[in-house]
Amino acid sequence: MLRRALPRRPEARRMLLGTLLSAVGRGLTLPFLFIYLTDVRGLTDARAGLVIGWYGAVTLALSPLGGTLIDRFGARRVVLPCLLIEAVGTGSLALVDSTASAFLVMTVIAVGSSAIWSGQNTILASLTDDGERQRVFGLNFALLNLGIGIGGLTSGAIIDTSRPVTFQTIYLLDAVSYLMPALILLTLPGVGHRLAAGPVGERLSAGGYLTVLRDRPFRRLVIFGLVLTTCGYAQIEVGFAAYAVRVVEVSPRVVAWALAGNTVMIVLAQLLVIRRMEGRSRTAALAVVGAVFALAWLVLGAAGVVGTSNALLAALGVVACSAIFGFGETLLSPVMPALTNALATDELRGRYNAMSSMIFGISGVIGPVTAGPLIGAADGKIWVIAVVSGCLIASLVALSLRRLLNPTQDGRQLLTPSSPEPAPTPA
Repeated sequence: MLRRALPRRPEARRMLLGTLLSAVGRGLTLPFLFIYLTDVRGLTDARAGLVIGWYGAVTLALSPLGGTLIDRFGARRVVLPCLLIEAVGTGSLALVDSTASAFLVMTVIAVGSSAIWSGQNTILASLTDDGERQRVFGLNFALLNLGIGIGGLTSGAIIDTSRPVTFQTIYLLDAVSYLMPALILLTLPGVGHRLAAGPVGERLSAGGYLTVLRDRPFRRLVIFGLVLTTCGYAQIEVGFAAYAVRVVEVSPRVVAWALAGNTVMIVLAQLLVIRRMEGRSRTAALAVVGAVFALAWLVLGAAGVVGTSNALLAALGVVACSAIFGFGETLLSPVMPALTNALATDELRGRYNAMSSMIFGISGVIGPVTAGPLIGAADGKIWVIAVVSGCLIASLVALSLRRLLNPTQDGRQLLTPSSPEPAPTPA
């Protein structure tokens, strides 16, 4: 099954290896930024939320520029320097000692990360064809989470809020991990160059972000993504961790084990899910993702109700929430980038992927800033209601997208080299 999911080109396989290596470092730090800033560095909950939200704002502001540069100069020339900047910024988190320094360091990290996601997706899309792209993006996500899980288990055994040096160590290791995909990309001199042929002027005349925004199906996909990520992914670092520690009253180590449960679910289920999804509706899969995420937050809410009256059951609820969330991720990870690149043209592929990554930037602003106050109100009940409702609304948006896509774009019909691409279904 794994061999069937691997991309045909060796360059794509090496890019996937880079994903795995860098993800180990990411896993060391992923669930602990809010706890690090508050419990170790002494920032208030509100200031820590603003710092993390500021990262999302800067990433959002720079993402459109990253997409334009990728289309104009090629993803390679953009991704390599961004990986180096990200490494410097992540390592500098170990030196944060005030609100001002936290804002400065998060700004550097945001500059680096603003084009990494869109650039790497553009490279991976250029190394795969439409028939294998969904499988490869799913495998990429599985490897990402395998690395995060390895890192999470490692940091869970290391970190101690009473010993700041343990957090400094994991941030320095995370910085080193960002150099791995950069080194791999340097060994692939033919990868990551601009996709569109012809002079720069001709390529730019093909359109820009206005052309992307005029794409009605893609607009609907963006709306879905914004609602889902704001109530889903954007809640992991702040909402999930804060609710688990403050409301459910589990230790940071339980949060690390929950992340491990998330990873186990993804690694075990991803390849099976990829296989079962072939030839099936992508929009239906997206709708299921919203429902699964809503279920995960309901389980976490139930753990909060149990609270300290049954510590073991509460901890199991936190871990179960993360595992259920992981199953939803196995559906989302291959579909979202595959559908984005099915709608994109080579001339604008960087911008399409940048717009897709901007979804995480916008939700990265809204999620952290709102999570703290919502969790502080009514023992977190308002936060649970908000995120569950948002995920279900996202499911409805996904279902409305299906009528705007043709069968190939929706994944219900696999496109072969000899078959023409069907026209979109009339709205």
